[in-house]
This record gives sequence, C-alpha cells and structure tokens, in this order.
Amino acid sequence: MSETIKRSRLRNGVVVLTDRMTNIRSVTLGVFMRSGARDEPESLNGVTHFIEHAVFKGSLSRSQREIAFLTDRLGGGLEAFTMHEETAFAIKAVDNEVETAFDLIADMVTSPAFHESDLKSEQKVIIEEIKMTDDNPEEHLSDLFNARLFGNHPLGAPIAGTPKTVKTFGRRQVLAFHRKLIAPDNLVIVAAGNVEHREIVAVAKKYFGKLKARPRRVQGQKSPSMLSPLFVKQRRGLEQSHFVLATPFMNADSDSRYAGELLVNILGGGTSSRLWQRIREDRGLAYSVGASGAMYRDCGVFSVYAGTSPDCLMEAIEISMAEMRDITRNGIGEEELELAKTQAISSIILGLEDSSNRAASLARLEMVHGRQISVDETISKISKTRPKDILSVARRYFRGDSVAIGAIGDLPKLRLTKKIVSL
Repeated sequence: MSETIKRSRLRNGVVVLTDRMTNIRSVTLGVFMRSGARDEPESLNGVTHFIEHAVFKGSLSRSQREIAFLTDRLGGGLEAFTMHEETAFAIKAVDNEVETAFDLIADMVTSPAFHESDLKSEQKVIIEEIKMTDDNPEEHLSDLFNARLFGNHPLGAPIAGTPKTVKTFGRRQVLAFHRKLIAPDNLVIVAAGNVEHREIVAVAKKYFGKLKARPRRVQGQKSPSMLSPLFVKQRRGLEQSHFVLATPFMNADSDSRYAGELLVNILGGGTSSRLWQRIREDRGLAYSVGASGAMYRDCGVFSVYAGTSPDCLMEAIEISMAEMRDITRNGIGEEELELAKTQAISSIILGLEDSSNRAASLARLEMVHGRQISVDETISKISKTRPKDILSVARRYFRGDSVAIGAIGDLPKLRLTKKIVSL
C-alpha cells in the first residue's frame, strides 16, 4: 500500500498526504491540526473544542445555513472532532466533487466568521453538552477520573471545558487562538480515495498556500506526573454503578506499543478477551466491560471499565485485578497470543477498505511518527511479538503502587483501599 501514498510540503509548511484507492468512487478529505485540548492554557480550557463547533456557524463567505445545505448536497459526510492531541475536520464526498468539498472545508477552517451573536449561541449549546455529560454516569466518571489521575495537568481537564471557561469565549479570544491553530506547520491535509496527488496539492495550495508561515505557538505542556487515586463518587438513585481501573502505559511512539496493544486485546479487547469471558460470560456481572490503551505523545494510560449492579461492583474489580495479576506472574500462552495477533491484523486489513480510516491513518502517522508506517511493517511487528514481550510490558506497567480506581453509583458502603490493588 505504501506505493499509493504520496507526501508533499507546501512552502509555508503545510503537509499534504494522499492515498490513492482506484477501486472506489469516494474521497475523504481531512484537515488535521497537530494540537488539541492539552495544548490550551488553563484559562482557555475548552477553546479548541469551542472553535471546532463555532466554524459550523458560518464563514466570511457562507452562512450556517449555506454550509448545512452544501454539506447535505455533498452527501452529509462532514464531521469534526477534538481530542487531547489533535483536532480534525473531515468530509467524505464523491470523487467528482473533490474541489467543491475542499472549498467548503477550507473555507470553514481558514475563514470562520465568528460573529459575537453566534458565539454566544454556541456557548449555550456547549454548556448543554457539558450538562449531558455530567448526567451520564459513565462519561462523568471518566472526567472525574482523568482530573484525579493527571492532577492539574491539561490531560486531566475536560476537552469541552467547563461552563465557567466556555462563558468567557468571546470573539477576541477565539480569533486569537484560532490563528494559532491554523499556523501552517500545525496543519496536515489528507485525502484518501479516488484522487490524484498533484490535484490535491494544487487545491491545497489554492486554499492553504496563502497562509503566512510562522512559528507554531500552540505548545504542548510538560509531561504529566500521573497519580494513583482511589475514590468513590456517590450518585444515589442509579440502577448501575461504574468503575474505571487504570495504570500508566507506554507513549504513542514507544517500541513496545505493539506488545501493549496486544496486551489490551488479550485482557479486554473483544468477546474472546479474558475480562469479557470472566466478567460477562462466566459470572454475568456486566453488559459492558472492556479494556483500552490511550497513548499520548509522552505518556499513556491502560484502563479497564465496566458497568454493573452496585452489589457486584467489587467482584468485577477483583476479577480485573486477578487477571492483571495472573499475566504479570504467569504471562500468556502462544495460543492466546496468536488469537490476539489474528484479531489485530484482521482489523487492520478490513480497515483498508474505508477511505475515512485511511485518511485518518495518514494524518496520525504523520503527526505521531513523522513518517508513514506501511501495513506490511505493522503486520510484521505484530507477528513478531512474543509471549515474553507481553510479559515484559505487563510487569513494567501493572504495579500495585500505580493502580488507580474510580467508581460512581449508589455505593454508600464501598471503600477502596490499597489492599485491593495489590499485584
């Protein structure tokens, strides 16, 4: 697949990447920014997410209504998201509408109107979004947990901000921060599908080539010192309780990331995983249970999560700890590892059929690794992972003194102690 990928850099620093897929008629175009919520000052917590919303309110040449109608005419595939370390706008369209789609997304990203009245309206919308998150126990626990895990570091702050910060986002603050976001060397333009590289470079020059080159002033914060909180948030009246259990993990560019991803899959990545089988299938304790690994530029977080009845919560936590303990002491077998490898490789290959997946992969590999890592190289790294590599990762990161647990629900008698997290 690497021969289908091409890379150019405009004179002002904007990177342009394409992945040609000749067997389809769709194209996914994306504008990715190398910064996200963790790159905000505390006083502007949530401003990147706010800008992501506000550009849909209208540009200097299009109203909100015109953007909405053109989006639907192109197929309705315009999306945007803000993460801790990236922000993105992407649109999926038919291949004969590439320039129209590019014009729309470039217009929104580079020339938003940011009318004061629209910003006031969007403040209300986002505050309602924050309220919705707070009313959802699982999402609320995630915000509480990150705040305690990362302390005062921006990775612990909510991506959407708080009602207090959101209310301060007037036109002056938003314009100033938006200017930093669209600094040319903060931008990665991607296109995957039935496209020609030279044509995408040409439209990228047309719409982004005029941006003035300047040093990127959206700077990442220092690496966090992760804590290991144990806490319970009482929420009376809930039928279910939820918990999240976490330890530090490797960063996104670590050589051990392949072993780390396989370890996540083995513990809680699918229906054959240890936690799914023991907590859901064998014991019937939960409907939703799993594990994940979040890898940032300078740290990572392994986590286990589940929702269960309050009287079953401690048993689910104990099973999770027991499985982590078993792997750190006894490792895993060849058969279990082979299943995880096959699952991971199949997921990668199936993802190649979707232009959206391939566009996102172009951007993330550029932003995280500074190069395109071929599918063959990735599959080779996964295939060469051995049981002792999994054991090494587990023993490095699964340590009792670094385990954090947070729970939410009607749990007046629950007490979390260091004895529970012994590994």
